[in-house]
Amino acid sequence: MTSSSGVGLIVRADAPGATIERNVHGQFVEHLGSGVYGGIWVGEDSAIPNTHGIRADVVEALRRLHVPVIRWPGGCFADRYHWRDGVGRRAARPRRVNASWGGVIETNAFGSHEFMEFAELIGAAPYVNGNVGSGSPQEMAEWVEYLTSDADSELADLRRRNGRHMPWAVPYLGFGNEPWGCGGSMRAAAYADEFRRFATFVGTGHGSTICRIAAGADGEDPGWTETLMADAGPQLDALTVHHYTMPTGSSKRKGAATGFGEAEWISTMSRCLRIDEVIRNHAAILDRFDPAKRVALIVDEWGTWYDPDPGTDPAALRQQNGIRDALVAAVTLNVLHGHADRVRMANIAQLVNVLQAMILTDGDRIVLTPTYHVFEMYRPFQGATSVPVELEAPGYALGDRTVPSLHASAAIDGRGRRILGVVNLLPFTTAEVSARIAGARVTRATGRVLTADEMDAVNDVERPDAVSPLPLGTALRMRPGGVDLELPPKSVAVVQIE
Repeated sequence: MTSSSGVGLIVRADAPGATIERNVHGQFVEHLGSGVYGGIWVGEDSAIPNTHGIRADVVEALRRLHVPVIRWPGGCFADRYHWRDGVGRRAARPRRVNASWGGVIETNAFGSHEFMEFAELIGAAPYVNGNVGSGSPQEMAEWVEYLTSDADSELADLRRRNGRHMPWAVPYLGFGNEPWGCGGSMRAAAYADEFRRFATFVGTGHGSTICRIAAGADGEDPGWTETLMADAGPQLDALTVHHYTMPTGSSKRKGAATGFGEAEWISTMSRCLRIDEVIRNHAAILDRFDPAKRVALIVDEWGTWYDPDPGTDPAALRQQNGIRDALVAAVTLNVLHGHADRVRMANIAQLVNVLQAMILTDGDRIVLTPTYHVFEMYRPFQGATSVPVELEAPGYALGDRTVPSLHASAAIDGRGRRILGVVNLLPFTTAEVSARIAGARVTRATGRVLTADEMDAVNDVERPDAVSPLPLGTALRMRPGGVDLELPPKSVAVVQIE
């Protein structure tokens, strides 16, 4: 192991920018594999401690993340989901085939009431994704009325009879998911017309505060955004983009979650960093149509996607989650913070047991993944003011790939503290970082670091704390106007500076 030197970083605390919306640290739950059943919902008769059927251990862990918003029920599942299947007595709810994910039986035990209670339990705002692909404007409008109306109407009364007297707030409503693919195989112009039709009838009543979210592009298709803004821009409040990180770049053989080498490490980092260019490309189109930045860009699916863990159902998308994923999470959050003027929500895929999960469950036990720890470490960024970071660091090269050796974002919180998140992408090399805080005198600094010995280190039920945050200790040193950091290989550090 060698040490790099001469890495300079300036936190431009004298040039504050946009607020980092809390929703940028959002989550996503889909009826997929054990993401809901076993991951969140165990039923009221389960021996696993629960609140009205919702796992108590998962709720407790998520409360510590201060989850701001959660998207549900999909994903591809959303465009096959009919909300009436999931209300009323559970014993009477229809059993359906989940045609989106493996043809397993969907019991509908976890429906609107269960999801809304789950969101309340963890303190998150609900982002409900409606069915455009196989649904109708009437069905979506009736769902919104059922959830949110306090009128003396048939649908509001049905909700009351089903056990919820007070209406819920639904601040975010998605109009379909990936309509260019699993959501209907539509062309951009066709979906723009569908969005306009649905938006005419849904969430547009007097005094409506629902954010109408249009389903946007696969990340690499700016043409979709161009067409949607041209044809439906005035009707939408936000549009989405999706960006997944696959080591191989191929959806057929994506690469393994563990047991990989340095070539897969740098490939993963390189493909993760692409999200910055993806956001820039879509934001540039939005800027032409919407220079006032009224329309938000929402990255409502992002994260690593590997081949399923050996011995698991391929359709369940269960994968291990290690220190490599933690770095992907931190780099992605850094990028999102840097686009705070336009990106106002993001939702990592997914919350429990699916893809880049916060939590893995195993019967009555849970494991907090390294990605969970990054979200917990980055909590101080929620609602803080983004400030620019000027970073001079050598590149990290292997074969035909070169990526930055370090990546960072910074902010100022409501108490005036400077928050710095730094990632050392080098898998075998320590980084010595000299950070200057422009326009500030440093009187106190504290921080934690997340790292591991191996590139594929993970947490599991045998070693649930193998990859956990530790105090920076003597690796963090104060000096007038700045701090010095010694970052171990493959690490994430968050420092709070006063």
